[in-house]
Amino acid sequence: MKVYGITNCNTVKKALDWLKTNKVDYDFQDFKKLGVSNDKLQEWDSKAGYEKFMNKQGLTWKQLDPAVKESVKTTADALQLLQQKTSMIKRPVIEDGDFLFFGFDEKVYADHFLGK
Repeated sequence: MKVYGITNCNTVKKALDWLKTNKVDYDFQDFKKLGVSNDKLQEWDSKAGYEKFMNKQGLTWKQLDPAVKESVKTTADALQLLQQKTSMIKRPVIEDGDFLFFGFDEKVYADHFLGK
């Protein structure tokens, strides 16, 4: 099971705390330190669609130049921007076999990891 995120993100901290409390083992990849590959972004896009993990509510998107925002017209444009600005990826990203989830939702986590 792999968790992708940024260590200083409050949502990631909540998710990691939940996983630790519930004794769920995971490997963590920090976007800020290790980035994310274009192949991985394409994989997530093929499974969920980039709209599901491109965070347009966050500060990074809001601070972008309007011309940059308007230049995102295709999937390739979006994935390229997400690779450059990893803090725009909705966090954390949870990969566990076929399970792919963006963000933290205690009920979703409990259903998946604890079978509740």
